[in-house]
Amino acid sequence: MNKLLLLTGLVLLLQMQLGSSFKLVCYFTNWAQYYPAPATYMPDNVDPCMCTHLIYAFATMNNNQIAPFEWNDPTLYASFNALKNYNSELKTLLSVGGWNYGTSGFNTMVSSSENRQTFINSVIKFLRQYDFDGLDIDWEYPGDSDRGSPPQTQQQFSVLLQEMHEAFVQEASQSNKPRLLMSAAVSAGKSTIQAGYQIPQLSKYLDLINVMTYDLRGSWEGFTGEDSPLFQGPADQGGYIYFNVDYAMNFWKDNGAAAEKLMVGFPAYGRTFTLSNPANNGLGAPISGAGPAAPYTQEAGFMAYFEICDFLKQDATVVWNSPQAVPYAYKGSQWIGYDNQKSFQIKAEWLMKNNFGGAMVWALPLDDFSGKFCGQGKYPLMNTLKSTLGISFPNCKTPTITVAPNTAQPATAAAPTASGSDGNSGFCVGKGNGLYPNPKNKSGFFNCLNGHTYQESCQTGLVFDSSCNCCNWA
Repeated sequence: MNKLLLLTGLVLLLQMQLGSSFKLVCYFTNWAQYYPAPATYMPDNVDPCMCTHLIYAFATMNNNQIAPFEWNDPTLYASFNALKNYNSELKTLLSVGGWNYGTSGFNTMVSSSENRQTFINSVIKFLRQYDFDGLDIDWEYPGDSDRGSPPQTQQQFSVLLQEMHEAFVQEASQSNKPRLLMSAAVSAGKSTIQAGYQIPQLSKYLDLINVMTYDLRGSWEGFTGEDSPLFQGPADQGGYIYFNVDYAMNFWKDNGAAAEKLMVGFPAYGRTFTLSNPANNGLGAPISGAGPAAPYTQEAGFMAYFEICDFLKQDATVVWNSPQAVPYAYKGSQWIGYDNQKSFQIKAEWLMKNNFGGAMVWALPLDDFSGKFCGQGKYPLMNTLKSTLGISFPNCKTPTITVAPNTAQPATAAAPTASGSDGNSGFCVGKGNGLYPNPKNKSGFFNCLNGHTYQESCQTGLVFDSSCNCCNWA
């Protein structure tokens, strides 16, 4: 018995020294810079000592080539990837696509060898230029006719991943740099998975398979339900028995995905509903529509975790849904299905027990990153995952200086081109990456990136405000 205890102790000690084998994959969203203060979120708000992988969402595509989406993406890329200066183990990826991007761009890109090669070449150049460690593809969804993807895109997606992997291996050999990583955000719905993915092929070429095990219920169903239930509910019937984390993750694994590559999706938000009858407020209750837009995220039917904390403070009734291991809450006609620290811990313990690769979180700006809303400290959901999964970075140094957030309207500019016609081409030489006021034009500013000067200007009626590095009313 003493030998067994000693051996167990040595194993635990070794695990502590080697660190956790689980991954914590975290999405950053470039539109959170427009949330009203104090919810405004920038790369400088990211704790570099929290996640193993950070994914920047979203880039777009133009003419089968990857491209920035937001006006200031190149500046944010620099701040985002500078987080690796604090944590040498951190990996950063750039995600292309997203729900709002749709499918037509992906359909065209994968449709021919020439188009795929154009995309892959642009990705390699772009990721190396901006110091990303890999690409994340968020195509929602290949093979999904309801979303506009023809059936052949299922197989074409596999071909893209194979060709991209081969190109990444070749580029790494030629550049003598680590191979660029490949990940994809994929569906958790059984029929969507079957139509969209050749699972063994995806598992062969992807480093991370980020399963979006959330949005499993929403106001589109016509009745209340949990956003990300761990298990099937007692009242679930028909196809609804498939819409839970346990079923979705095991479906991926049982159909050919390597468990260690599968990341379980965790939502730092909830789905909201307006009840048809406030007296009927349980699971499956009829609704009249989505809940109203919350004050910060401003999207009907959606509420960030920090906004949920405010809702709960208003004498809302909280119910623990034990069969599905998640809570829900209601007040008057408003109902929300969501996750909290307790459900995050239970799911994390479940994924560890089932030997999945780790957790993926959508998204960092939705947690109470400042600690001002929930009274649970900074990043309560993220820190629950980090501690449960046993993730630590002994050599990581948390930055002590943060940049003032962008609290006003963004500047508008076309894709920046290096200035020179006005004699300011050398403005950024010797300066750090970032935005600087143009002393000759109150509405203008310079965007400095790696010593290159890009001249941009604010919308009509706005001036550049150095206090927030943003365009503001005069």
